[in-house]
Amino acid sequence: MINDEQVETVYRRLSEAMPGRTKDAKGPKGQPDAFRSCISCMLSAQSLDRNTARAASALFALAQTPEDMLALDDRDIAAAIKPCGLYNMKTRNIRRFCEHLLAEHGGVVPNTREGLLSMPGIGRKCADIVMSFTFGADVIAVDTHVHRVCNRIGLTDAKTADKTAQQLEARSPDWALRDGHFWLIQFGKRICTSRSPKCDRCPVNDICLWLKAQQKQDQTHE
Repeated sequence: MINDEQVETVYRRLSEAMPGRTKDAKGPKGQPDAFRSCISCMLSAQSLDRNTARAASALFALAQTPEDMLALDDRDIAAAIKPCGLYNMKTRNIRRFCEHLLAEHGGVVPNTREGLLSMPGIGRKCADIVMSFTFGADVIAVDTHVHRVCNRIGLTDAKTADKTAQQLEARSPDWALRDGHFWLIQFGKRICTSRSPKCDRCPVNDICLWLKAQQKQDQTHE
């Protein structure tokens, strides 16, 4: 991995090159409360954004509280969320989540990572997204783009998104935690793309370990 001084440099350069958290930035699919944010995160697993939005819209037209959600038949929930895929598994998770939320938390979504992770169907990424957007905590949520970017550059050296999140939390300077998610995801979508990354335009191409490895390979083959 890159050293601590380089970590600071990466964040500083990304903060200058990327817009960061905009005033109209919305939480998980723009949901207005913690309950619907959690459900939307659950629906987003292995789903395109547009399909998640369709599923969430259809589901919340039927129910917007855990009590109302549990009053629905599983077949109604599954039919509503079908666009986002894995709808039978997600229906079970939604029911378990609502039951646990009412039984253990009186229907109020916990505002800590530990509390969120104790909920059925909520993983590290979802917990951090809700923490950041809904509760305003300074955390870096790790999605596919953030995971790819961090492990390419050398901010982290992890096989899974959860491990990347843990390493990021330990290595990131406090000042970068609020907007770090935005800088990294914007960078991943605009420059450090999955295929054909635009390394010539990259503000950290002199630090990136992946690029250095590619250049070394090219020299070896010359």
